[in-house]
Amino acid sequence: MITYLKLKAYGKINLALDVLRKREDGYHDVRMIMQTVGIYDQIELHRTVKPGIAVETNLSYLPVNENNLVHQAAKLLMDGARIQDGIHIQLKKFLPVSAGMAGGSSDAAAVLFGVNKMFRLGLSKEQLMEQGVKIGADVPYCILRGTALSEGIGEKLTPLPPMPQCHLVIAKPGINVSTRYVYENLQADALRPEQHPDINGMVDAIRQQDLIQVAGKLGNVLETVTAKKYPVIEEIKDVMRKKGALNALMSGSGPTVFGLFTELGQAKAAYEELRYGPSSDLAKQAYLTSFFHAQQS
Repeated sequence: MITYLKLKAYGKINLALDVLRKREDGYHDVRMIMQTVGIYDQIELHRTVKPGIAVETNLSYLPVNENNLVHQAAKLLMDGARIQDGIHIQLKKFLPVSAGMAGGSSDAAAVLFGVNKMFRLGLSKEQLMEQGVKIGADVPYCILRGTALSEGIGEKLTPLPPMPQCHLVIAKPGINVSTRYVYENLQADALRPEQHPDINGMVDAIRQQDLIQVAGKLGNVLETVTAKKYPVIEEIKDVMRKKGALNALMSGSGPTVFGLFTELGQAKAAYEELRYGPSSDLAKQAYLTSFFHAQQS
């Protein structure tokens, strides 16, 4: 019997994000290139004799009830399998919160994986992804991980070859962005053609392992809302480019910004500038990392 598991819930960035239309159900049809990165939350699962789900976090402002996605993930599988034992979830958040990096979705994905393993439910990765979409549109991708084309509301996933490695600087300004606000204020029909990223071109560039072309095709239509409201996003992108980034972009609905670097020295200089230097007032959190390609384990 498995009574304890320790898991890593990796964050993601969007190398490209396009919104095609608003659907009748209120969701939006999107096309995105998703990529896992090397920073993560830590999750510990403890099987308990006492029934129920208990959640503990290192951040006092996070909910520890059914409003937390890790609670929802555990409940979804445990109720479905009629599990009598309980589970205690310890969540240590290191990923930025409300940042466009799918931290909550990745936490939920890790718990789905862990509950499936701990209680020997025998669900395949595909079955976990089918369950995950009930919690959130990004959860299936967070189970898949790696480099992928995401379509529909985000649940239709096509794995792509791994991105060519490079160095990443990730920075989150001291603001939180409501995804709902961003999508409600997006005027997709009014966007100029050049504001839509070349998703097909980026897929080709990834298949060709051409990092320069990938960097040249970074694009996110949600910047038309978030970056307009919060000028700090463009300021962080400018810092990264001045320090040698091939390009920089906002991830998801924001406000997190990432830059792609071929030279480690330049990436370190950008990180130190945003973390400790004159531009440290722009970023509340900053990270130096790389792409992550491994699967759940």
